[in-house]
Amino acid sequence: MSHIRIKALGVYHPSHSLNNEYYIRHFDERGKDIRRFMEHMGRKHRYIIDDPNENGLTMGIAAAQKALEQAGMTGRDVDMIVFSTQVPESLFPMNALFVHQAIGARHDVVVMDSNANCAGMTVAVDQASRSMLSNPDVRTALIIGSDYNSLISDPADEITYANYGDAACAVILERTEEETGFIDSLYFTDPVNIDKILYPAQGLAATLQRNAPGKYIQWLPFDANMALPPTFELLERIIKKNGLTPQDVRAYCLSQFSLANVLKIQDHLELEDDQMIYVGDRYGYTGTSSPFIALYEGIGSGRIRRGDHVLFWTIGAGYQLVAMLFKY
Repeated sequence: MSHIRIKALGVYHPSHSLNNEYYIRHFDERGKDIRRFMEHMGRKHRYIIDDPNENGLTMGIAAAQKALEQAGMTGRDVDMIVFSTQVPESLFPMNALFVHQAIGARHDVVVMDSNANCAGMTVAVDQASRSMLSNPDVRTALIIGSDYNSLISDPADEITYANYGDAACAVILERTEEETGFIDSLYFTDPVNIDKILYPAQGLAATLQRNAPGKYIQWLPFDANMALPPTFELLERIIKKNGLTPQDVRAYCLSQFSLANVLKIQDHLELEDDQMIYVGDRYGYTGTSSPFIALYEGIGSGRIRRGDHVLFWTIGAGYQLVAMLFKY
């Protein structure tokens, strides 16, 4: 029986880094004290693009090249390319096609862009794994998550401007006969907040045809805690369904949007500190790639090793929850 395992990862971030002092000063000058907010979100540093030659696509290509190098592969070894982003550098052509060109991939390759907002890369890895299990011609897949978040963050809004960072992560999946890799995934979708996080705020047609304001993400207030009860149920269900306990899972690579949410999940499942992989203090919130940058750093630090169970969880705007279980 075939399985789909994570063969290698690559991460790219801009060299330019900003710490909390920059954002505290920025909002102090506008009459907003964001110190407690920064502590709640767990931010210290974040990488921000300041080079006009960089964007979400160039970050994604750089991460892909790092992952291929890590795997000892070339672009001709890849059977599928998926580019997950909320901030595509172009809609025509798709970003994945530029990756195909950059890595010198073959002609008989599945190529597509995908978007499930911040849940995007987790959904892309899940769907690619399931596709590979049913298609014997796809033995390797390159999944890229990249968001140029600072491009569309409103300088007047601390939730986006002070919270986000720019980075990309690439994962190489491969078919194996070893009993390891992708195990399961579960979803919970409730569009109750569908009108709270909008970009373009008034829709693409109004923005292009009637010059409606649309440069930045519109983030309206809502109760973010409402997603926690279904999150707890989702995580408990996928763990129990697969014959594990929360303590059997070696590492939790969760959305890095909020340290407070990570701690609430840790408390609810009665997890130890070393099970929680949190890198949002160093990267900021990187959107689609954030659970996989946590995985990358967990492997790099030696906290995640081959054979460990790893649980991913993340949330997309609107909202959609995803839990995915792997044996790394």
